[in-house]
Amino acid sequence: MNNRLSFFLLLFFMLFNHQFFSQNQFKSDIKKFRDELNKEYADSITSPLLKEDLLNFKGLKYYPVNKSFKVEAKFFRTPDELPFKMKTSTNRTPEYLKFGDVEFNLKGKIIKVPIYQSIKLKEKEEYKDYLFLPFRDLTSGKNSYGGGRYIDLKIPEGETIIIDFNKAYNPYCAYNHKYSCVVPPAENFINVKVKAGVKKYGNH
Repeated sequence: MNNRLSFFLLLFFMLFNHQFFSQNQFKSDIKKFRDELNKEYADSITSPLLKEDLLNFKGLKYYPVNKSFKVEAKFFRTPDELPFKMKTSTNRTPEYLKFGDVEFNLKGKIIKVPIYQSIKLKEKEEYKDYLFLPFRDLTSGKNSYGGGRYIDLKIPEGETIIIDFNKAYNPYCAYNHKYSCVVPPAENFINVKVKAGVKKYGNH
């Protein structure tokens, strides 16, 4: 076997191993997210479910894991924004700050949506770098909750941020109307079928 052939075989083997381990790590990460979410919902102390739903709870419904819904987005800081009151499913109006915009390619479409920072949460040490992406998409009200879904993010160090829609979850209102949940602003509509993350629960 000549040196050139050996080099290409080694290169192929290295690329294959990298992709294999990367895919396994991705699936393991999503499994951990789902396991933790299901554990929270199965616990009567932390679950938002109604008592009758909790009795029969076997786990949330999810779209199939799909790496194409994990995107690297451009991050644009918007430093001159003022706090505003975010609309919710009740009369509660928590204060948020538009922290920036994210732009990414999803299923061939360029999407640009705002991301937010909670004024209340940023005062707490464990949430000081917490960002919030509420959104609705073309599945909302069909296979996913009509009131939209949420993704938790952290303030990026650079000009890009990873957004994994496989980690999109429902607000508590999707399970129990006693909760007050943020309604995604109109500018947070994603004109794509985001077939990733948590699906609609029951008839909600």
